[in-house]
Amino acid sequence: MSQLADENVQNIRSNQKCSNVKNKTKKSKDPSVVADEERIKVSEEKLSEVLTNALNINHHNNLTNGTSEHSKCDILKSNLEPLAQESAPCKETCVNSVHCSDLSQKTENHENGSSEHEDSRCSAEEILKHNENCQQQQQENHGDIAIISYESELQMPEIMRLIQKDLSEPYSIYTYRYFIHNWPKLCFLAIHEGKCIGAIVCKLDMHRNVVKRGYIAMLAVDKRYRKRGIGSRLVQKAIQVMINDNADEVVLETEITNKPALKLYENLGFVRDKRLFRYYLNGVDALRLKLWLR
Repeated sequence: MSQLADENVQNIRSNQKCSNVKNKTKKSKDPSVVADEERIKVSEEKLSEVLTNALNINHHNNLTNGTSEHSKCDILKSNLEPLAQESAPCKETCVNSVHCSDLSQKTENHENGSSEHEDSRCSAEEILKHNENCQQQQQENHGDIAIISYESELQMPEIMRLIQKDLSEPYSIYTYRYFIHNWPKLCFLAIHEGKCIGAIVCKLDMHRNVVKRGYIAMLAVDKRYRKRGIGSRLVQKAIQVMINDNADEVVLETEITNKPALKLYENLGFVRDKRLFRYYLNGVDALRLKLWLR
């Protein structure tokens, strides 16, 4: 009996195991379980696609922007780049138009001379007229000071005496005669009460066979009569004669330390053209001034 009982117990246990295995297989074949498994697989596939897309986008951004991390500023910049590209052509055209106008102005100045030269040429006569009016008023205020042309050799000693007081280097009588005898129309004297108180000596000839150049060689005014516009009147008188004789320009040299002379000529429209080192015998530098008439 005991043996039979043991066998029955074993049979029961084996039947239970088989039933458990069958139940497991049934559960695995249950459609609800299969549906859940399929949903999980689909969700996993979607997650993988999202991750791959995100990685591709980040990789693309890294290649274009050169950085692995992007801030909000970078995103704003990337959004504003198309607007900047649309507005850029307008800026380029504006800048190019300015450059083109500058180039056209440069070519015109190259053909007709520099702009400074043109301004000085155009305004030379206006400056002279304005200064003549001022000098006439000064003449009325300071008494009768006449400007006369050179007449004869008898005036040579007075001219030499007046000029030699202020010159930085001595001139011989032959130097005076060279200028005055060749261009007597360009020598003027300022006379007050029969006495020579100012003088100017100039010349006018062709320079390098290109331009007709006037040259102011000497200018002097007695110290007691300075700051009355006498020197300006003498220069204007000489320049007016040069203009009537179709002069193109007027040049002169003066000491770089002679501030009153520089002020006088610059007020008349002269421009500093060149510095001449150790030009005078005393070792002082000179400034070459130029006035363009045409």
